[in-house]
Amino acid sequence: MTRTTHRRARRGRTLVATTGALALGVTVLSAAPGIAAPGKSAADEVPVRVWVTTPDRAELLHERAPVHFTEGGSDLTTIRVDPRQRFQSMDGFGASITDSSAAVLSGLDPATREATMRSLFDPRDGIGVSFLRQPVGSSDFTADDHHWTYDDVPAGETDFPLEHFSIAHDEKQVLPLLREAKRLNPEITVLATPWSPPAWMKTGHSLVGGRLKDDPKVYDAYARYLVKFVQAYAAAGVPVDYLTVQNEPQNRTPDGYPGTDLPVRQEVKVIEALGPLLRAASPHTRILAYDHNWATHPDDVANTPPGESPETDYPYEVLASPAATWVAGTAYHCYAGDPGAQTALHDAYPKKGIWFTECSGSHGPDDTVPQIFRGTLTWHARTLTVGTTRNWAKSVVNWNIALREDGGPHLGGCDTCTGLVTVMPDGTVRTDAEYYTIGHLSKFVAPGAVRIGSTSYGNPAWNGQVTDVAFRNPDGSTALVVHNENDDPRSFAVRLGAQRFEYTLPGGSVATFVWGPDGALDRSVPTEVSTDGADATATSNAQDAGLVVDGDGSTRWSSGTGQTPGQSVTIDLRRVRTFDTVDVDSGGNLGDYARGYRVETSKDGAHWTTFGEGTGTGQLETVTSRTTAARWVRVTSTASAGNWWSISQIRLYRSGGPTG
Repeated sequence: MTRTTHRRARRGRTLVATTGALALGVTVLSAAPGIAAPGKSAADEVPVRVWVTTPDRAELLHERAPVHFTEGGSDLTTIRVDPRQRFQSMDGFGASITDSSAAVLSGLDPATREATMRSLFDPRDGIGVSFLRQPVGSSDFTADDHHWTYDDVPAGETDFPLEHFSIAHDEKQVLPLLREAKRLNPEITVLATPWSPPAWMKTGHSLVGGRLKDDPKVYDAYARYLVKFVQAYAAAGVPVDYLTVQNEPQNRTPDGYPGTDLPVRQEVKVIEALGPLLRAASPHTRILAYDHNWATHPDDVANTPPGESPETDYPYEVLASPAATWVAGTAYHCYAGDPGAQTALHDAYPKKGIWFTECSGSHGPDDTVPQIFRGTLTWHARTLTVGTTRNWAKSVVNWNIALREDGGPHLGGCDTCTGLVTVMPDGTVRTDAEYYTIGHLSKFVAPGAVRIGSTSYGNPAWNGQVTDVAFRNPDGSTALVVHNENDDPRSFAVRLGAQRFEYTLPGGSVATFVWGPDGALDRSVPTEVSTDGADATATSNAQDAGLVVDGDGSTRWSSGTGQTPGQSVTIDLRRVRTFDTVDVDSGGNLGDYARGYRVETSKDGAHWTTFGEGTGTGQLETVTSRTTAARWVRVTSTASAGNWWSISQIRLYRSGGPTG
């Protein structure tokens, strides 16, 4: 965990903790996760089930009445779901059973502990947490009065044969809870992360700070130490699926808790030593690199030793090194930068995966119940639930799964962290905001699901719009998570091919919509024609014209003045493409649609043919015509209005059969 004295600056705004009261012992979520049962008819598949969480706690993963797809379009801001667009597969969603979490959960009376574990891990009666990130040894969240690893020896001694290695500490509380979690949800994925190698391997001979000794014998010993951990956990009934070699390797000054300054050259050496050993001992366990923030924090740059590079491109350097042979991908945290860093890395190394592995809420300046729950819910919903997954994350993992109301126990480090659940002084358990931001994913998106296309208009920086992410589950059902960033209610439509439904969400709320398997609905979904490499020009605000083909619903071109006939945007597709449908999407800025429009196409940029024209009535105008082959598409305003004319995206489609 990164030091907390800078936690607010790292986010660019304050993350707030959660309060309020809800005894978990009586929290029973509606039966049926988002995974549809087999054998339903097409008629049964059209209804859409809806679960909602509101910032005032009035609804907490509350299942509302279902809605139904119907034929036709909508004048509202429209989320177009496209199952033909497929992105990353998902491993799961969850948190960490830290030593502290294990202590507070183990201290509950048996009935409450059983109910709490079921509410966390049971996919039917709880939220089905499906991913756990487990510390390898001590972190800041330990309930002990000292920090430790699995191979500690007296000062001045070493243990290169690892004769003193033991996971007996974890057998007391951590491993029994991990085994219970896997019993409740056998599909759980486990990632393991060390906060520090044993002190005898380090330059400062301390778990807090310092570096790994630059010695081949030490790299070999540390690699064998990690392999022994993986083997010991597997023997204890908890196989490790992923392993990183250092938590937050650029945090050079941990605040009283284990941490290691591990520069790229040392991470590369550790991975090169670890890779062959791990492949032989545990072939299914894969290595992830980095495990730190989206961007190098200024404090980490400032604490770089004189004459050394701050390595602000750390994950790029690892993936460009020979160690990349052994690396499945990169792990990220939330405490500096933004989720867009994940997409930038994916674009540079598309064959390597991306996992989001740590974030936690913090107290705000005014610790009142409504503000704390609202702030955590809304920040996590837009930044993690939607923001990380829309930027290629295969997992969304918060920090502690359970803590006391005072944020403890911990030894150094974070004093403003929160858990998915909170153990109250009277022994009851309260579900908090992170329980719901994770639950809106984990309960409805199964491991192995694939993120699919959906138009999103919000962004992690907050622009007050509707933001969303969609997934196709292994059984063919679809889960769409929608967050209303605005404090006021927002109405929107969801469109799948020729079908749509409309919905209104309260301000700041999160909803998950589940339908399918789709059957007949999928057969009406057209194929989106790629506009990769396309360029755009406009008669006004020309510098923003390219935003209509950037694939991002949260950006837009605007006329900059009231609408007048003749204003236009022209797209150069760079080559002739075939389509029969043009979407002119004005996005989330209500009222900025063209009051009249004409869509034209051309093969040579000189001779134009009218594709379609009409009177605008709402945010999404879908114009269809006979199949057309063209390189240029031009959309022109044909009416006047005081509103500016905005276009978020222009998309092209051609009719097609059912998806695979």
